[in-house]
Amino acid sequence: MEVKLDKRYPLDVDPARAWAILGDLKAVAGCMPGAELTEQLSDTSYKGGVKVKVGPAVAQFGGQVDVLDKDEAARKMVLRGKGADKGGTSASMDLAATIEADPANPAHSVLHGDAAVIVNGKFAQFGGRMMVQVSDMILVQFVENFRQAALALPAPPSSAETADTATASGASAEAAPAEPLAATAPRTAPPVAQEINGLAIVWALVKNWWLGLFGKKA
Repeated sequence: MEVKLDKRYPLDVDPARAWAILGDLKAVAGCMPGAELTEQLSDTSYKGGVKVKVGPAVAQFGGQVDVLDKDEAARKMVLRGKGADKGGTSASMDLAATIEADPANPAHSVLHGDAAVIVNGKFAQFGGRMMVQVSDMILVQFVENFRQAALALPAPPSSAETADTATASGASAEAAPAEPLAATAPRTAPPVAQEINGLAIVWALVKNWWLGLFGKKA
């Protein structure tokens, strides 16, 4: 079964910091709940896994992700991921993700993702509609983690701030000898959930099923 997704998520963070996260595959994996890169095979290929927890049960999916294209100028990444669990369920995804500038606000940006997901095995029985709902819930978690990670990075200076700093530095150099600058402590990204909350996903699917059943009877 194949599901296609075309999503746009506004971010209250500038394009430079958003691209700093998207352009780093390890940072992207850190934003996905339950995802982990375990081995680097080459400059563009990694092994990894995703952990899904439903109550006390935990499912582990192992696989590989490859960077097919990375365009710094366009702030675009093209990825291909594939994996499977021990129960025979397999999935693959082709994803093109881009950071777009917000023309209305240069301090904001938009994360645009265009993906095709193919699922085989027991998850395919849920049907395309439910798979889209599950994907939406997972992506909402991912985007919030992505936003927080980008906001945790130092903000780039504006052109006005850069000019003021250069002027002030020149004046200070003439007035007194330069003194060493104190090191700035790096800001760390917020912690990310260790696994996808499958219980919440299952509950949402059951809730939607009941609502659909009630609507048909009505």
